[in-house]
Amino acid sequence: MASCSSSKSFKLEYTIVKWSSYSQSYPPENIYSDKAGDQSSRWSSDSNNPPQYLILKLEKPAIVESITFGKYEKTHVCNLKKFKIFGGLSEDHMIELLESGLKNDHIPETFQLRNEIDNHHFPCRYIKIVPTQAWGPSFNFSIWYVELKGVNDWESVKTCMNWYHTYREREAIRLCLKHFRQRQYLEAYDALQKKTKIVLEHPVLTELHNLLVTKGHYDDCEQLVSKACQEGLFDQYVSQQDYVPVWNSIEPVSKNNVGNECRPGMRGGHQMCIDIHTEIIYLFGGWDGNHDLADLWAYHVPSKNWTCLSRNTEEEGGPSARSCHKMCLDYERKQIFTLGRYLDASMRASENLKCDFYMYDIGSARWTLITEDTGSVDGPKLIFDHQMVIDIEKQNMFVFGGRILSSSGSDSERSSHEPVFSGLYYYHIPTSTWTQLMEDCKELRSRIGHSMLFHPVRRVLYIFAGQRSREFLNDFLIYNVDTGSIDVISDTKREGCQAGFTQRATLDPELNEIHVLSGLSRDKDKRDNVKNSFWVYDINKNRWSCIYKNENTGQNYWTKMQHVEPVPRFAHQLVYDHVRKVHYLFGGNPGKDSLPKMRLDDFWSLKLCRPSTNHLLRKCRYLIRKFRFKEMALTDPREAMVYLQTKLAQTVDHDDTDEEKEFQLLATTLFKDTLGDDERMGEVDTDNDERFQSRTDLFDMLVNYFPDHMTQPKGNLVDLIPLD
Repeated sequence: MASCSSSKSFKLEYTIVKWSSYSQSYPPENIYSDKAGDQSSRWSSDSNNPPQYLILKLEKPAIVESITFGKYEKTHVCNLKKFKIFGGLSEDHMIELLESGLKNDHIPETFQLRNEIDNHHFPCRYIKIVPTQAWGPSFNFSIWYVELKGVNDWESVKTCMNWYHTYREREAIRLCLKHFRQRQYLEAYDALQKKTKIVLEHPVLTELHNLLVTKGHYDDCEQLVSKACQEGLFDQYVSQQDYVPVWNSIEPVSKNNVGNECRPGMRGGHQMCIDIHTEIIYLFGGWDGNHDLADLWAYHVPSKNWTCLSRNTEEEGGPSARSCHKMCLDYERKQIFTLGRYLDASMRASENLKCDFYMYDIGSARWTLITEDTGSVDGPKLIFDHQMVIDIEKQNMFVFGGRILSSSGSDSERSSHEPVFSGLYYYHIPTSTWTQLMEDCKELRSRIGHSMLFHPVRRVLYIFAGQRSREFLNDFLIYNVDTGSIDVISDTKREGCQAGFTQRATLDPELNEIHVLSGLSRDKDKRDNVKNSFWVYDINKNRWSCIYKNENTGQNYWTKMQHVEPVPRFAHQLVYDHVRKVHYLFGGNPGKDSLPKMRLDDFWSLKLCRPSTNHLLRKCRYLIRKFRFKEMALTDPREAMVYLQTKLAQTVDHDDTDEEKEFQLLATTLFKDTLGDDERMGEVDTDNDERFQSRTDLFDMLVNYFPDHMTQPKGNLVDLIPLD
């Protein structure tokens, strides 16, 4: 990594040197000043016809790290819903640094810009902002204020610039090498490579090209690809493929003494946690539509058995019946902690508003009341719909958000007509002490129905979505538990923390992924656009991906699919085994207006599957044999037919409709009109050219499965030639 990474970031000065258009009274230079209260202090395009843009020239070359957009003090139809940012050392040669969008609110937003190639920083002198969509349909684009930050001290930038010039020179030569080889200018290829000592690709791929394109040794080509697969060279490609969700309905196998199934009943607002070492899921409490529950269950994944550990935990010294509480598990010390609960308004007498805090020791099967009221020992007051996570290594628990319950007689929230939300707390387990880290504030707005996840390696909390009164939030924050710093994630897609829908989130610390299952909204007014969707946030790439979405709403559809995938719901629970990469979902409220007390007791597993390396190897073999067959069909149709029915047929995925259809159509290649011998003599050169091009096309397909650092450049030399 170039030394720029250790240099301090500063505000970067710039001038506006070019623009697409501007409306009268809204010139581009207005973006120099941040005047949120002045509606005229903005650049506004004269049209929304593409391309609309601003080009900023930095005072001197810099490593541009971030861009901040200021906004008007109110929402505005001309705010940028979608935009792109480009950067480079000249106006004519820029690369994309960001594609994103602004929220339509008054809060400034900062976005991190791409500034690395091959793990090295690259400098920019020009930044181009390209609006593509405004929040108001058919409205022109407006930008109120732009601030750039980065590194511009010459000693740091000079190192990066020298590397970048060397990189561009090397890539230009590699593009030439690729072009010469594709056009069979082999003397030019050899001379350039000998002169520059720059290699086009990894030796493995050069050998693949030699075997496949030059010699046509298809069997040897297959062996090389098989060896590459065994050595893990396809792993990067597989890791970049989209997940495919696979739901499985879990039916219990255990029965009680009278022959009835032994399993938890219908409920919502319950809690679950999983012991990844023993593969046991624990379920406690909930609301069955009529009553709060106090039963404790354990599900053993390998044996598919539910065991009722307690029908009533209160009778065994544990917590009373409850719902909307939270629970977390220390799988190293085999302890379960539970905190909070919901109380109906009629039950909110002051003597009932104590926030009891319990621990269940799994080994001894005993409950311990840690404290009768955490609010009296510097902890949270009685709350519900909060979030609680555990740092197993440091023995700390973190509790954030939730609505504070108050007695009807002295209810401060009734007097203000606004609910009161709890802040961020942590509990140190060994010393049994509570500390409030942050109150409900602008930097960290408390809420209910949100998600909070702890990353044990990065030691941060991820907090996103949720609700405050009638406001649905779609922010995404990182809280560092060691430093107390808060960062706002500027993501390229915000759908993963979609406002207004019930989401359940899990984290995989090994894959650095956040998984979000989005279901039914608790708000009846929002249930017309019910969605079952599953999103994955790649922490390293700062990118959301939707891997599954089902927008069907009809009752008949979900009745038919009840054993295929879970119906949309809220008040359900989702846990994740990050070792075996399996999610488990239980129960919830399907939100049926005709049956308001109905709750669910279905139990599901969810695996996120990617194509295996063996699947990819089979596909490679299919491609190689398909191209070999087409080549054989030109010279020996009879041998080609035998090859089609034997060797090629062995590699076809007959469950893949498109591949099966393609395989069946290949036979038609054998029945095309053939030329006479005299005519064939004049077609030899053409056949050779076609054969070379066909093999080159196959080579380019196979190269896509290898790691980027091994391959030839993605681009082509001829594509760099301008049309005008």
